[in-house]
Amino acid sequence: MLNLEIPENIAQAIKLPDKDIKKRLLKILAAMLYEEKILGIGKARALAGLSKIEFYHLLNKENMCITYDEEYLKEDLEQIKHLKK
Repeated sequence: MLNLEIPENIAQAIKLPDKDIKKRLLKILAAMLYEEKILGIGKARALAGLSKIEFYHLLNKENMCITYDEEYLKEDLEQIKHLKK
């Protein structure tokens, strides 16, 4: 597990309720890593703690594009295999 430290003065400047900060920052980080093609959609939505549909909504809300690439196709095919079982 990787832990990131945010200086206290910056943490205090974040205009979110304390209970929402970690969750919201993880969503933003996941969306940005996905947009920069650093993480695939599956890993990004896992980091965000969202379902596929919820992650699509997040990307849409943040005006980010959904790219359908080889990794995404592999994930869809894996899900289809599991549904057939």
